[in-house]
Amino acid sequence: MANDGPVQHGYPHLETVRAAITALYKRISYDTVQTFATSVAPVDVAFCDTDDLYLGAQRVARELVRHYRLPDARFVVSFREMTHAANVELTAGPEYFVELNDRFRTHRRDIGAALAHEVMHVYLHRLDLSFPGVRENEILTDTATTYLGAGWLLLDAYREDAASSQKLGYLTPEEFGYVLAKRSLVFGEDPSVWFTSPQAYTAYGKGLALAREDEQQPPLTAAGWAGRRRYARDRRHGGPGPGQGQGPGTRYAFTPDGTGSLRVSFPCPTCHQRIRVPVRGRVRARCALCRTVLECDT
Repeated sequence: MANDGPVQHGYPHLETVRAAITALYKRISYDTVQTFATSVAPVDVAFCDTDDLYLGAQRVARELVRHYRLPDARFVVSFREMTHAANVELTAGPEYFVELNDRFRTHRRDIGAALAHEVMHVYLHRLDLSFPGVRENEILTDTATTYLGAGWLLLDAYREDAASSQKLGYLTPEEFGYVLAKRSLVFGEDPSVWFTSPQAYTAYGKGLALAREDEQQPPLTAAGWAGRRRYARDRRHGGPGPGQGQGPGTRYAFTPDGTGSLRVSFPCPTCHQRIRVPVRGRVRARCALCRTVLECDT
């Protein structure tokens, strides 16, 4: 938790974020992802100063348990001084114990954001889905929280001005915006209508621009003129070895298919699973993982 300290910006964890989206689709399937088409509603996690601190926190935790479709279990919420925003004790249940930073005693509107991340830890624990390393695993948790409909709370908790700052989670604001935008492009849901933080709007806009760039990379037909020209040049020099013809910033790779023909692999713009298709002009490809149909000009 950045508390009146410097907030990191940009996309330093982008490849881990993309890998987390792929892992999520692989572990819970396209059909299960589709059941999270509706995000957590602001009214369901609202927390005002007149609410009882402990009862209110438990109410929000129950709502997040319901959203993630976890078995009905009691979350015991306590508060103490700590460096991080929160901590959850991962046990077999039936009760879960969550500790929140004392800061939330007076910043109650952000309790939902902290709990969204911690309850996702429980969800991923039950799925037995994790990444090696603490930081990578926390990035997976932030990404899953956001992609499955509760991470807009984490981005909305980001506030920064000349005198103070606050950010929850391990992703940068722009990375949260990117994952939110990936979700928005899949489900047609605009999370920006729920933001109360002006900085969240800016971060989401930047993330949305990058997410749209994913859909405009060659060999997709939506690629721009410069990308298509670079792709055509790389295709001419794409054989015989794998990876030849890749320039800086490109995500496609050419490989021979054993019959003298060339194939190109590239990441799906939705789930980032790599897709491999023959190099033979116009091709329609369907991602087996997220079922996105892609128009390509190979």
